[in-house]
Amino acid sequence: MEKNGEHLERSEPGEEARLLSLVDIFDGLEPREVPDFVRECASVAVRKGEVFSTPSDPPEKALFILKRGRVRVFRKGASGREFTLSVLDGGTVFGELDPTERRPRRSYAQAMEPSEVVPLSREDVERLILEKPRVGLRLVNLLFERLALHEQRLEDLGLKEVPARLANVLQELIESQGIRSGSVYKLPTHYTHRHLATMIGANREAVTRAFKVLREYGVVETHRRNIQVRDFDLLERAGEDGFLRESDGNGSDGVS
Repeated sequence: MEKNGEHLERSEPGEEARLLSLVDIFDGLEPREVPDFVRECASVAVRKGEVFSTPSDPPEKALFILKRGRVRVFRKGASGREFTLSVLDGGTVFGELDPTERRPRRSYAQAMEPSEVVPLSREDVERLILEKPRVGLRLVNLLFERLALHEQRLEDLGLKEVPARLANVLQELIESQGIRSGSVYKLPTHYTHRHLATMIGANREAVTRAFKVLREYGVVETHRRNIQVRDFDLLERAGEDGFLRESDGNGSDGVS
């Protein structure tokens, strides 16, 4: 599939199995040990910027295996304002799995770069858990970890100022996606202020001010529109409540 000059090549059958074996819930399995019905599920190529999962989709769509690419999972408030729950790299799963099928789905998924996903139905997931209980346990643990992260984000919204919330989310991104070059940690993906705003429950202008604060404190740098961190310990401290305050030269005011 091609758009805006970007193209995602389809994987060969052997490569398909290898990519699936690298997915976190299949960790430790050989490519041949990944259940046949999972390997036979059709992959879907999605374009950069494409929203390919919405609350209005058929209820039988439960989870997606993200084989390649990067995906943003988000929700929308009543006003249409977006809140990003997570940004995921290839080699993981995501989605909403409700055993009762009674709770309405609320999340959207958007490709941040050309990506390849494998949709799994509720029946597929149940079969996977029955055939590979160890995989089912990993899946449950993964979903609980993400739930804990989402709850922490919501807690931060009410307790922390914008610079601290921004420092927290930058720490998450560097831990999951960052590349270390010498003493510098770099985020290879360009995140706009709007993207980051949706991750911390702020507006773009507040994120711009927060970046100014973090730069003034030496917490972050930007190089060719990409974010860099030289002192990861300082970034962690910047995420603590009350560590940073925004100064206008005549005093200090908290940013919210």
